[in-house]
This record gives sequence, structure tokens and C-alpha cells, in this order.
Amino acid sequence: MKVTEDEKIETRFGACPHDCPDACSMLYQVKDGRLTGVRGNPDHGFTRGRLCVKIKDFEKHHYNGERVLYPLRRVGAKGSGKFERVSWSDALTEIGSKWRAIIEKYGAQAILPYGYAGNIGVLNGMNAGDAFFNKLGSTIPEKTICASGTLSAQILTVGPTLGIDPESFAHAKYIVLWGSNTLSTHSHLWPFILKARHNGAKVVVIDPYRSRTAAQADWHLAIKPGTDGLLAMAMAQVIIEEGLHDEDYVDRYTNGFEAFSERVASFSPETVAETVGLDADTIRRFAREYANTQPSAIKVGVGLERHPQGSQGVRVIDCLPALVGAWRHLGGGLSQMTVFVPVNMDLLSRPEWINPNSRILNVIHLGKILTGGLAIDPPVKSMFIWNANPAVHLPDSREVARGLAREDLFTVVSELFISDTADYADLILPATMAAEHDDILTSWGHFYINLNQKAIEPPGEAVSNSELFRRLAKEMGMTDPHFSQSDEQIMRNALDWDSPLLQGMSFETLEKQGYVRLNLPSADSYVPHAKGDFPTPSGKCEFYSSRASHTDFVAPVLRQMCDRPVADEIDPLVGFPSLIKTVDTKKTGSLQLLSPKSHAFLNSQHANEARKIRAQGPQTLLIHPDDARVRELSEGNNIEIHNENGSFQAIADLPP
Repeated sequence: MKVTEDEKIETRFGACPHDCPDACSMLYQVKDGRLTGVRGNPDHGFTRGRLCVKIKDFEKHHYNGERVLYPLRRVGAKGSGKFERVSWSDALTEIGSKWRAIIEKYGAQAILPYGYAGNIGVLNGMNAGDAFFNKLGSTIPEKTICASGTLSAQILTVGPTLGIDPESFAHAKYIVLWGSNTLSTHSHLWPFILKARHNGAKVVVIDPYRSRTAAQADWHLAIKPGTDGLLAMAMAQVIIEEGLHDEDYVDRYTNGFEAFSERVASFSPETVAETVGLDADTIRRFAREYANTQPSAIKVGVGLERHPQGSQGVRVIDCLPALVGAWRHLGGGLSQMTVFVPVNMDLLSRPEWINPNSRILNVIHLGKILTGGLAIDPPVKSMFIWNANPAVHLPDSREVARGLAREDLFTVVSELFISDTADYADLILPATMAAEHDDILTSWGHFYINLNQKAIEPPGEAVSNSELFRRLAKEMGMTDPHFSQSDEQIMRNALDWDSPLLQGMSFETLEKQGYVRLNLPSADSYVPHAKGDFPTPSGKCEFYSSRASHTDFVAPVLRQMCDRPVADEIDPLVGFPSLIKTVDTKKTGSLQLLSPKSHAFLNSQHANEARKIRAQGPQTLLIHPDDARVRELSEGNNIEIHNENGSFQAIADLPP
């Protein structure tokens, strides 16, 4: 903490808690116990003192008049949003009484916890309740809502690697932003891309939608939705057929190349062109430029996985840098998910407390879980929700809402505001915002770990998630010392300071600087896979995955990802055995909807801030003039977009 004597302004280290790869390092400014400003930490090597539009006025969000300040009990019908204030003692007593009755009649697995990434802190994030619910013996929620397909693809091909340092993009000569609207969703990477472009690099964006980033690119490849993997297969076919691959790198540091080359042989640009939506010459040109311009770097977004066979497509993309030998060069290779940092998850989540017979339910199917669409025994009789708004963030939102409206479902929601989901709660518990608690923040987009220090007291009776689960543990009679740890004790033990990635550092280092960079060579010299050394079983980039054929690796996930029996293995060989099917809108007469991320909101967070609503503007639907003409739509028309799962209202936006 720093104090400016003449103004008596205290400064504490902060870290953005939102689900964003940038994980900004911040500085909280406090005067007379009030948060007066939040600014970027200029010393941080990646975020470099700048905050995005979502949080540059973060201090105002802390004082939003709509915040939940006290425990609330429902007094109206579920979904009506009518509540009355109760004490913490009454709320905890009610939770304990309801849960004990449920456990006695149905067993603890009738309780389903649901925490996600509304906060990505180590102490207060999606895993904050793991130890408590593992001890309780509840159902285990499988959280494949986002990035699971992308991460699985990464692990199956190049392993749990951090990839190239995002800062190393400054050294690339050919940059491919594949399904990444970098300016809106990873904006602190953009300065490094601009530096590369200043030095002559070409920037290519692959996105069906002309995003802010696509508009700034040197080349925008507007492929059809869900065809990313086919484009990558055609690229590989051209590269191999024309001898543009790095034969030495492939021989030394990959396996399964011969089988892969046979598989891609039938995926010529001419074969996939119509499906992908690009002409064959464009695909060939792209493949040649990517192979011949080194170092080439690919940034992979998570939107690719949200289509049938999306994860398989990501596997192909993940293999391209090895195919052309991009990993040999500074600034060459792949940046995907930098989540593989040394966090002591076993100490935080206590997996040894999990009952071996505990069931796993994939919350992607929450609607079916709650309404009987999935045959489960015992039924879910209670939900505890934190850091999440599943009523609007999950597929089949109508079914989710119908399930949450069950009168026999005892639902508790910990929240900052009365959200769509909280409307259905029996009890709402007040949660703290970032400046009101201590935490450690890792990133899925750079090589830094940030410290977040409590700067102000929470308003009303709001408590942090770590304190919330301490209170629940006491109510449920849990006496293990784990539940009596202070936040400082948890933070000191949260990171594996003995890991080579944190060598020479300590919690005191984090307290002094507000962040630490992983113990790796600088971005001006780090070439992680120049000689292979991939964290795969073979140590190589695996065109043929040795993990994919092991049922102990894939079967549990596959069984929970589907509501019907599935095979206990996935294709070990990268790519598709035949041309994948995509939505044929010409035959069905329907349209395929894409939902690009907002520039001002983050999920539903900040969507109650008037200034951000004004900046974002009304909900619009960008529709091609040809499609609008068939439907007799004009610019500015009020329209309804619907399918069998839901609907929403929007204003027609026709590009010129």
C-alpha cells in the first residue's frame, strides 16, 4: 500500500476479476475509506497501465445503487423478483435446515452446486465452493460451458503448454487471429500485434463476422460458421501436397504425420471451397502465405468449439505450427489457453473428500436436469449458485427458467445484483466486489499472476465467497481446519512456490510488486518448442494422439457431455474422416445465428450500468440484404428472432 501524504490517498494493488484473457493488473485509489479511482498498473508487462472500456470506471460499479447489500428471502412467486430483508443468521439457519432435510430424505447428491466465471479469482472464483461441496457429498457439476472443447483439443495435440508468450507476437511476420475478436476480447494483445505490423507483419482474421478486429486486419477471411476445421484441413492438404511443410521439424518433433497426410489428401481447396465459403484460390493463397512467411503465429479463440465437430477442428489448427515449423522461430507457433500455471488446486478444492460414488452432472444440460429431461436419481432438490447467471447463459434458456421456477427446488444465489437467475431464488446472499476482498488472479491470456488487495470495506453485509463458504461449513457442522483458514493463509498456500515456473519468487514478491511473471525467458527470447519438448506423452506434437485412445482420459468427460450413450474413445487421428456436414440454410430456409461478444458488457455483467448501455446501443441483428429482402425487412424494423428453444427482440441492421 502506498499513501500520498498531501492528499491522503491510499493505493492498493488490484486485479480485474472478470472472465477475460487479459486479467488486468490495476491500482485501487482510496480516500477516507471510499474507492475513488481504479487505474491500470503501468508496471505490468502485458496490460501496461491501460484498462478496457468495461472496467475503466470500475470504481463507480462498486457504488451502483442496485447492489444486493443484505440477505434476502423470496416473498413472491418464483421469477417475480420480490424479496424481503433477513439476517445472515436466519438465512444460514434456513439453508442448514433445508439441506439437512433434503440429505435425510434424498441424500446429499440431491444438492447441485453451480459456480462459474463471474469471478475468476483463486479464492473467490468458480472453485471457491469445491472443498465445501466435496465434504458435503453433493453432486459434482461438470463445467463444460466454455473452453472445454478448446482445452481438450490443445491437450490432445500439443499438451498443456503455455504456448508462445503473447508478448512475442511482436516478433511475428504473419499473424492469424482465428476466431478471436482481439480488439474487444483480448485488447492488450493488440499493441504487440501493431508492433509486429509496424515491422512488416501481415494480420489475417478468420471470422464469419466483420468484427472490430476484422475491420482492422490486412486480410479478412469471412468463412461460413463452423467450417474452421475444414479450412485448416485444406490448408494442410496444400502445404503437404506442395512440399511446403518443414520436413525436418515434422520428422523430429511430431508423430502420426503419414496417417494425417493421408487423411487430408481428400480435402483439397476445391473440395471444401463451397462449404467453407471461400474460393479455392483464396484457400491456396492463405496456405502458401502461412507456410512461407516465418515466424507465423496463430491466436485461437474459443468460439470455434461452439459448433458440431468444433473441437476436432481446433485440433487441426493446433497442429499447423508444427507442420510448417513455426515453433522454431521467436514469435512463431500458437497461443491458445495459458491456464497451466502452478496453482495448488488440491489444497483449495480437496478432491480427496469426493465420494467415489458421487455422480457428475454436466450443467450444460441444466434445463433437462431440473425438469426431468434427464433420468437421474435422486432428483435435484436444491441448487446453490455463485458467480453465475445460468438463466441466460445456458442453452435452452426456456427449459432452464422452467426448472428454476419449480416450487420444490430450494435455490440459493450469492450475487452482486438481482440477476435473471436470482429472480428465481428462495434466498439471495450479498457478495463482495473485487476491491472489497483479497484474492489472487491467474490469466488465460498472458504469463502473469496478479494480486488483488482488499481496499475498502464491503457495503452493507456483503461477504466474499471465501467467507461465505466458511459460514456455510460452520452451519453444516464441518470442523476440519481447512474451513478455519484466513484469506491470507489461503493465498499464501494457493500457489506452488516450489514450481520451476515460480522459482525465486514468493508470496512476499507478489505483495511487493502486485504481480509476478512466470519464471520463463523474456518474450524477446522465449521459443518454447523449437526442439519439440511438448508436454504430451511422446514429447511431440501429436497428429495421432496417444491420449485420445485412453478411456480413463476421455470416457468420463464424454459420458457427461452427452445425454445418450457414447463411445468411450475419440478419434486419435487429427481431423475428419470425411467432409463434415454444416447447416444448409438454402434447403431449410432458416438462418444461422452468431452472437459476437459485446464490446462494453461481459456476459451479463455491467448490463445494468446506464452509461455502458448507452455506449453499447440497442440490440440489433445484422442481416444480409439478400436475406432481409426475402423476409421483407427494412433497416430499423423491429423483429423477433426465434427457434424452438427461445426468442429475442432486435432492430434490423442492414449493411450498405
